[in-house]
Amino acid sequence: MTESIVSIDSELCTGCGRCKDICPVGAISGEPAEPHRIAASSCIVCGQCVQVCSGFDSSLKEYPTGRQQRLRQRGMLDSVSEPLFAAHYRGDIHALLAALEDGSTSTFVQCAPAVRVALGEEFGMGYGALTPGKLAAALRALGFDRVYDTTFAADLTIMEEGAELIERIQGKGRLPMFTSCCPGWVKFIEDQHPDLLENMSSCKSPQQMAGTLFKTYGAGVDKVDPASIFSVAVMPCTAKKFECARPEMDASGHRDVDLVITTRELAQLIKHKGLDFLGLDDEPFDNPLGCYSGAGNIFGTTGGVMEAALRSACEVLTGVPLGEIELEYVRGGEGLRYADIVHQDLELRVAIVAGLANVRRLLDEVRRGEADVHFVEVMCCPMGCVSGGGQPKPLLPAQHLEAHAGRKSGLYCHDKKLAVRKSHDNPQVKKLYADFLGEPLGHESHRLLHTDHTSRRRA
Repeated sequence: MTESIVSIDSELCTGCGRCKDICPVGAISGEPAEPHRIAASSCIVCGQCVQVCSGFDSSLKEYPTGRQQRLRQRGMLDSVSEPLFAAHYRGDIHALLAALEDGSTSTFVQCAPAVRVALGEEFGMGYGALTPGKLAAALRALGFDRVYDTTFAADLTIMEEGAELIERIQGKGRLPMFTSCCPGWVKFIEDQHPDLLENMSSCKSPQQMAGTLFKTYGAGVDKVDPASIFSVAVMPCTAKKFECARPEMDASGHRDVDLVITTRELAQLIKHKGLDFLGLDDEPFDNPLGCYSGAGNIFGTTGGVMEAALRSACEVLTGVPLGEIELEYVRGGEGLRYADIVHQDLELRVAIVAGLANVRRLLDEVRRGEADVHFVEVMCCPMGCVSGGGQPKPLLPAQHLEAHAGRKSGLYCHDKKLAVRKSHDNPQVKKLYADFLGEPLGHESHRLLHTDHTSRRRA
């Protein structure tokens, strides 16, 4: 399933080794100045190799494969004019175009939080420029029937994951509990540390929760046949293409998410269709599955899932609102950091890991029973989803940190401006439980929103 998602083009690879150096699982091999290759069996599809690759199709050279042929091989539009780098991921835009042109299909789309602070870069805007209104307007102009938001499902994830954490603290499961939002992290545990699978939250990621709801609750709200819905996700993450194809992701009775495109693919499609992105008037996301809180929005950066969870957990467990909801002590950059949270008579100890290469020491501590924490957030990419493999690619190495910092700042700025900033205060999430799911960890929510993780370790 991973073989055709992230690849290295041997004609363009210069053997500089940057991809090998950044790969957190050692899946890339090759000698200096020779073409490198990716071992699909151990690749976690994070796409960081794509972000740092510097070998491209120079107009000063001739290659056995021409540019137009290379675009088609990669599943890209013929109109794409950007440089083509050796490390790349599978494009899926042609399948999306076919669905948008199919009159018998209802097209539902969701957008991850990190997309709205990066898409503008493809149109000349500064790093972190906030564009949720133009994003919604562009998707509607492209022809989607419903423009929903993954951030709604991020709020829902907090409800389910928070309830699961409380159960584990009460003795009904193994601690510490690991977040399961990042598909590269999930695959890493399944591949290399299956003895720790019981520590994984059973929650699906927000992408998959949203997809499941599109074809159940959403189909009912919009009065469409679930079988006719083509469910699309716009993601900053290349591993999301892998996640949506997992065989167990069909709790709705159909494939929950039919197709994932990245931030860059969406920008290429907007340009291909000739839309004036900068000139679009802001439009809202559709309700009910497009309503979100500031807590759900900060899922897009490292520490965001933890901060969102703590905003709700502290208040729900004690009945006393937090005096300050901007929890600076869980924010930060790449690395491993710990925090203790005390609110009323509640004390929680947490850890945040940004960049998969930083997690191994913590896993060893967990295995030895020495990790004195309740809850752990892990994101594969250096700054979380804002630096995902499907985000706009800074051309110069020095621009990466500037881009990541700008996008992160954009998410926190958006959080501050939203009227609702805690997941459990999202009015449409409340209505979803009242009308459809029942309660967190209830029968229906468990059937639709939770999953099992499986060992992939080879004998």
